[in-house]
Amino acid sequence: MAQAAASTHDDGRGVDEAAYRRGIRAWVTYDWANSAFTVTVVTAVLPVYFSSVAGATLPSPARATQLFSLVTSIALALTAVLSPLLGAYSDLMAAKKRILAVLVGVGAITTGAMWLVTEGDWVLALVLFAIGRIAFSMGNVLYDALLPSVARPPDQDTVSARGFAFGYLGGGLLLAVNVGMIFGLGAERGSRLSFVTVAIWWAVFTIPLLRHVPEPPPTLVGRRAGVGETVRQTVDMVRSLAHMPDLRRFLVSYLVYNDAINVVIAVAALYGAELGFGTEELLLAVLLVQFTAGPYAILFGRLATRNRANRGRIGVFLVANIVLVPLVGILLGLAGPGDIVGRADDPFQATGDAVGQGEVDLAARLGDQAAVTTIAADLVAADEPVEAVVVDDEVTLAYVGRDVVVGHASGPGGGTLAVSVDGRAGVDADGEAVRVDTASDRVRYGEEVTAVVADAGPHTLTLSASGGPVTVQSLEVAPPPRDANLPLILGVLLGIQVVAGVAMLSFGRAAAARARRIDARRGIILALCAYVVVAVWGFTLDTVMEFWALAWLVSVVQGGSQALSRSLYTTLVPERRAGEFFGMFSILSKFASFLSPLLFVVSVAIWDSSRPAVLALAVMFLTGIGLLRRVDPTTGQALARRLDADVTVGGPGPSAAPPPA
Repeated sequence: MAQAAASTHDDGRGVDEAAYRRGIRAWVTYDWANSAFTVTVVTAVLPVYFSSVAGATLPSPARATQLFSLVTSIALALTAVLSPLLGAYSDLMAAKKRILAVLVGVGAITTGAMWLVTEGDWVLALVLFAIGRIAFSMGNVLYDALLPSVARPPDQDTVSARGFAFGYLGGGLLLAVNVGMIFGLGAERGSRLSFVTVAIWWAVFTIPLLRHVPEPPPTLVGRRAGVGETVRQTVDMVRSLAHMPDLRRFLVSYLVYNDAINVVIAVAALYGAELGFGTEELLLAVLLVQFTAGPYAILFGRLATRNRANRGRIGVFLVANIVLVPLVGILLGLAGPGDIVGRADDPFQATGDAVGQGEVDLAARLGDQAAVTTIAADLVAADEPVEAVVVDDEVTLAYVGRDVVVGHASGPGGGTLAVSVDGRAGVDADGEAVRVDTASDRVRYGEEVTAVVADAGPHTLTLSASGGPVTVQSLEVAPPPRDANLPLILGVLLGIQVVAGVAMLSFGRAAAARARRIDARRGIILALCAYVVVAVWGFTLDTVMEFWALAWLVSVVQGGSQALSRSLYTTLVPERRAGEFFGMFSILSKFASFLSPLLFVVSVAIWDSSRPAVLALAVMFLTGIGLLRRVDPTTGQALARRLDADVTVGGPGPSAAPPPA
């Protein structure tokens, strides 16, 4: 009895503190559970596996990517259409946990069934992925809608942030295990097994939520909700936005800035590859964000804690990071030793008789009498077209540079393609001879092999065919590789954390006076200011040091901005109708997520570079800040509580706590 009295919701009802904490831990654990699907299946493993294995019988890797993207868009569109109805039904019938259990079961089964996908099974892979993606996305709607029933309003920022933090950690840990399996067991077997681990992980760590998270009371009592009632409830929810100005303003601002955040997440690795950063740097940068974003998300969640001194210290630490990380990264990128910070060397220039860095307009069919070959100037531009020597089964070309990437086709009756440099067999990154059997049951275009050369300078490249004809489609002289000292770069970034910690201890108490003004809205604005720096800096960066520092800065604000956005939205909607409001949130966010990707399409089409699009994201972040400043959380939250009180149902009130365990 004394324990129950020690903790209460805002409505004054007694709550078993142990049950309350257990419910929070269980809710947070689901972020740990489902992030495995996002990180391993959606982002890291399945896209590559689909292109190289499941879609190996498709005409080209580009076609595989196109189909994968199309199915992803269809799955998200279906989710957007169904989510409001699902949310409304779950509110009416108090069925959030039951429906979530079904969705997790479907998602885990379809993900585990990807073990059955082998070479050429691209239709099966797409069907399983589409079902799993829909189950995952719709499950998140219900999961988010459970936040107001599991955490008291003063705790929601912290709990939401803790969920994101555990999600980053859990997804990163399983990804690390899966990457180890892929390297240890081979790409195909390791990838298939990773899908099984995701299914088990997702299902097992969902159990605590189903057992310990309270189900909110229904908004419909005494009868079951039919389609008509569900649709009416959804329409009523949409109409209610006209009378909720602060919620409406927040939604518009969120759709603008979150769209830009999602693009930063989606294109970071592709943008790094476009700038010439190596695969190792890109993979490690992704893992860096995955493992460091969690702690910063927790710090952002504690910006609104009751302890003003702690808020001041946390604010100083975060601001110090937002200032020092880009400042140090830019200064070292400009003035640091090139072989340490990873500054790019000058492009390889063409000479009178050799092509230089860039793509070479090359199309050749080797090994038969009907050889057709065209050679034109490379993108760095020689004064005159460079000619290649073509003899039935081989083509020889002079170039200036180091590594070369050869694109070829495969098909029935194809021969073996061998790549030689200066009369010696070319080798790949593993030191194996570049010798490719292009024979396959089906025609496939756009496959690539890379010959790694030790020294830069003038070389002679020879492509030869044996055992049948070989179609060479493209050739690229790769840019100079960047040499960087990654341990030293990481040491610098960790050193910045020490300096930020000293600043926190030195100025945290003085900042406590201003900390009383910090809330979730201002925390989001702070994160968006950092994203403006990210966009402007991303437009100019050109060293490995800067890329890693930029990734660290993203990790500082990524989880915090998402967590505070979720918790602020939670406080602006009626608790008893959270499911339908989060369903509506889903449809708006899915249908409004086309603008930022369109910027990149237009940018590449006009300037042949993504840099202008990165800079344009700064405008979207600034727009989001301007719109968010017009949101009055206090007024919006008071209105949401009044709307909650207007819901007339039997049973416990809208803020009722779960019964003691």
